[in-house]
This record gives sequence, C-alpha cells and structure tokens, in this order.
Amino acid sequence: MRQRRWIVTGVALMALVATAAGCGSDDESKADAKDQATSTASSTTAAGGSSTTAAGSVNTRPPPEESDPSKEALRILVSNDDGIGAKGIDALVMALRMLPNTEVTVVAPKDNQSGTGSKTTEGEVAVAEATTISGYNGTAVSGYPSDAVIYALDKGGMPTRPHVVITGINEGANIGPLVNISGTVGAARAAAQRGIPALASSQGLATEPDYPSGVKYVLEWLAEHRAALLDGTAPVTVTSLNIPTCASGSIRGVVEVPTAADAGGRELFTSNCESTTPAPTDDVDGFSNGYATFSTVPNAA
Repeated sequence: MRQRRWIVTGVALMALVATAAGCGSDDESKADAKDQATSTASSTTAAGGSSTTAAGSVNTRPPPEESDPSKEALRILVSNDDGIGAKGIDALVMALRMLPNTEVTVVAPKDNQSGTGSKTTEGEVAVAEATTISGYNGTAVSGYPSDAVIYALDKGGMPTRPHVVITGINEGANIGPLVNISGTVGAARAAAQRGIPALASSQGLATEPDYPSGVKYVLEWLAEHRAALLDGTAPVTVTSLNIPTCASGSIRGVVEVPTAADAGGRELFTSNCESTTPAPTDDVDGFSNGYATFSTVPNAA
C-alpha cells in the first residue's frame, strides 16, 4: 500500500510540475508577443504610419508634406499705358491666362496715357470695373499708368500682393531716349519702387503690330524667371523688352544690351529684320537691326 501511494503521489506531482511549466511557457509567449506588438507599433508610429491604440483601433497619421513653392499660383498684375481697351494688353492677358497655376489681375488706365512717363495724380483717382477687348475682367483707373499700379498695390486694387508686374504690350518701342517718357516703363517703375520685379514690354510699330511675337518673348521671359519670382529671389528690377515688328524677314534673336543714352540719328520706331549687322552695342542698335532686346533700366527716371 505504501508503495502504491508513493507511485500515485509521484504521478500527481509530475502532472502538477508539467502543468506549471506549461502555464509559465504560455505566459512568456504572451509577454513576448505583447512586447513585439508594442515595439512594432512604436516603430510604425515613429515612421509616420499607423499605430494601434489601447482599444485596438487604428490611428493613421500620414507624414507631413513639405512646402513646395512650385505648387503656388504665380500672381501677375498686368497694366499698360495704352489703356485697358488696347489690343496689346488684350493679347498679353489672353496668353497669360492660359498658363497653368497662374492668376492674372488687370488694372490699367481707362484711356490712352502714352508718353506720360512716371507721372502720378494728386489725391484719389476714379476707378470702375471694365474688360479687355476679349472680355477679361479688370479695373479701369482714370489716371496715369503709375496711378493704376499704385491703386492696385497700395489701395486695395489687388487683394493679394503679386509676384511680378508686367506692363504692355505697348504699341511702339520704348528704347534709348524714349524710356523715360514711356508710361509703360513708368508703370513698371512704380511696381519696382514697391519691391516687386517688373517687365515692361513694347512692340514695334506697324499697321498691325506683331503682338504674337511680343507675347512669345514675354512668355519665354516669364518661364525663365518663374521659380525665382515664386520664391522671392528674383531681383527687384525693371526689365525693358522691345520686340520688332518685321516688315520682311524675321526676328534675328534675343540680345541683352544696355539702354542707349541717345538716338544718335538712328531709327527708333522700325526694324530691319534682314540686317546683317552683328553684335549690337545698345537697345537702339539691337532693335533697329531686327533683334528683340532686353535692357535693365533704373527703377526711377
């Protein structure tokens, strides 16, 4: 009997030990699994992905997006000195409005103000809603070209500050001694004086000025400088662009040249696009010999 009792007791003891060992193994496995799940959740959360809350729900937190200046709309203020109803500003606006991610605001003189340079009106100017020839909405200012830009930038005519001001396309070149009497340049100078880069664009005279060519060169300039305009690194200067209207031949190319101090008896209004004269020395030489000219002019006359 004693021997049988010992055997039974021994068997019971062995069963108890096995059961305890099994429970310990299960507890360790559960603890390991819990630690692994916690570690996985922590690393996933740190990487900006999904994490599991105590209640078991999934909390998705996408990584923050970095600011991308290229996605910001380019804001352009367009003005001129020929008036809001002129063909040149209409051709320019119709092209600019087709550009992707671009906002175009038109504020221009109500009437033709050619040759008024940087003149401004004392006191308030009258403003009214108006459209370009093609029906693009804008604001007409009863004043000088500089008044239009000042109204847009200083007096609420444009609710958000533009990245660039483009004036024109003017009917007639603004080169050499014509620069300081140009309302197209005067309006651009008003923008630069307020810290905004500006392009003054002008087209050679003809019965039908070649505005499509003018538009082409404006768009090329804008594409080249777009990134710098958006991120604020473009220099605050006035660039004067003059594009020939060729009676024969075609525009010979683009040159960057200084503004001529005087005409010196040279042609100021038409271009010989069949000229073979090389290496123009200033904007008068370049324009009269069939080149589209870029010149940086002072921000004030």
